[in-house]
Amino acid sequence: MDKHIYDQICSQIYRKYPAVKNSKPQVKAQPNGDYLLVFGARQKTANGHSLPTTLRVTADEKGRIKKISSSR
Repeated sequence: MDKHIYDQICSQIYRKYPAVKNSKPQVKAQPNGDYLLVFGARQKTANGHSLPTTLRVTADEKGRIKKISSSR
């Protein structure tokens, strides 16, 4: 993945999901030419517990985000 496209996708995700701002994603190439970026973070709940969060982003080779899914 091109560095410019990588930075573009990350900046869009950091703007929309500030909880993963300090996370560097793992990038995996998909068989259809797309890329999967997996962001991980830990958030604090109201009662002080830590909650792991994973954000999966599918993007094409031009940097267009196709799909975003998150888990808690």
